Amino acid sequence: MLSFIDSYMLWRALPFPVGGAGAELIDTHGDLAEADEYVTTVIRFVERGVFVEAPVDVLSLLKEIMSRLDGITERVSGDSQRVARSQHAYAALLHLVYRQFLEMNPGDSPARG
Repeated sequence: MLSFIDSYMLWRALPFPVGGAGAELIDTHGDLAEADEYVTTVIRFVERGVFVEAPVDVLSLLKEIMSRLDGITERVSGDSQRVARSQHAYAALLHLVYRQFLEMNPGDSPARG
């Protein structure tokens, strides 16, 4: 299992996936970019210890994107399938990073009341 910092480091080192051809992959690419922006709140936590959640339900957003990409992957082949799988893998990593971040919420600590 990946630790929070391991998954964080993988995400930060991984290039953002390409958009691909076709309206569906262009749409998922844009939605993934929006989700990626929300997940950047994690950077402040790692670099400065500031825990601030994104203003939206990031995990639900990412699950919805991954579900759409699952459907696309089943319908396409070749380069489009590779792009869909790449976007899905990136979304899955974002989901892991953000879920682990939420689990580290210092406000949930019994010591903080």
